[in-house]
Amino acid sequence: MARTPLAQLLRPTGLDEVFGQRHLLEKGRVFRDMLDKGTIPNMIFYGPSGVGKTTVARIIAERSGMSLYKLNGTSASTADIKEVIAGVGTLTGAGGVLLYLDEIQYFNKKQQQSLLETVEDGSITLIASTTENPYFYVYNALLSRCTVFEFKPLESEDVRRAVDRAFALLSQSEGVEYAVDEQTRQHLALSAGGDVRKALNAVDLLSAAAAVHDGVKTIELDAAKQVTSRSAARYDREDDAHYDLLSGLQKSVRGSDPDAALHYLARLLVAGDLISPCRRLLVIASEDVGLAYPMAVSIVKSCVDSALQLGLPEARIPLAQAAVLLATAPKSNASYMGINRAMADVEAGKFSDVPQHLKGTGYSGASKLGRGLDYKYAHDYPNHWVEQQYMPDALIGRVYYEYGENKTEQAAKAYWEAIKGKKPKE
Repeated sequence: MARTPLAQLLRPTGLDEVFGQRHLLEKGRVFRDMLDKGTIPNMIFYGPSGVGKTTVARIIAERSGMSLYKLNGTSASTADIKEVIAGVGTLTGAGGVLLYLDEIQYFNKKQQQSLLETVEDGSITLIASTTENPYFYVYNALLSRCTVFEFKPLESEDVRRAVDRAFALLSQSEGVEYAVDEQTRQHLALSAGGDVRKALNAVDLLSAAAAVHDGVKTIELDAAKQVTSRSAARYDREDDAHYDLLSGLQKSVRGSDPDAALHYLARLLVAGDLISPCRRLLVIASEDVGLAYPMAVSIVKSCVDSALQLGLPEARIPLAQAAVLLATAPKSNASYMGINRAMADVEAGKFSDVPQHLKGTGYSGASKLGRGLDYKYAHDYPNHWVEQQYMPDALIGRVYYEYGENKTEQAAKAYWEAIKGKKPKE
């Protein structure tokens, strides 16, 4: 016999009952104060699944007194939108029309545009939710008419409250005692990855599978681990979590924190993503370590090659080596900044012809065109250097590369300043 899912049975009926989202729902927060005063603007709720977006939207709708319509972007059509709009101004919609549009990112541009007029003139109040970044997936004209509120993954203590409440509800409704030790409860809370629905679904499964002995259902840690395998790896290679984890990895390496770097690398690898961290570590070697430790590029390339040849789970070992090496290495972004400056000039049209003496001469007739006639071959001169113009005329004196403050680049700077007859700065 089918039973109502725990996530539905425990769904809050008021804002004070919602698990987590204190940055929005605590009294004194702008979002909460606005709702308590009965103000309902056009809103977009953005965040991962299972964190309360739909629940909060439903509570707002029920308190509003408006006629509520619910659509889902995965199944709704333009005809469904027209039906909602048709309700405006009728007896049914006399108290106002509130449209809750779940998964708005699946609406195409034309469908989103069809809502513009009624949203702008206030005849329809829109509450939309999305698991994707609305600044990428929601049409700009509609986005500009809405306020975006971000819903965050729940803290483990909030999920734990939901788990405890779920076992208490099951015990009461089934008339049996649930024996669930602290370690098991904590595992269920931590393994959900901030998703209450995942945690409650796990409790549902455990409850259904557990046998009753002397009026007691015992939930073992091993069983909890079986139903929560990999569930904490909230990850999709196409969504924000993917880019956030890669950003966390790179910024931790850049900030010379090997522990944080290993944490973000682990999250990527546990999610089964091998290619993305390989690519990002290769970028970091040149962008953030660069000339401060030039060998880093070769070492990281060897680690990445090893990882790709090994595959997971062994790939974690050379990738961890690469991440720790980069995090603990001296840092320089001098070459990275230099190419950015050079490309910015080129893209802005700040360039001119290659000087005649630098142009190619590997063909007959080059000398007749004046190509390469005055070129000085650097290797024919002391220290393999001779002064001559290399920059195009329009960029003479332009500096793109500035030596980093690390030992390697400062040694190179001193070397060339001595050869070029310049005195090092005091």
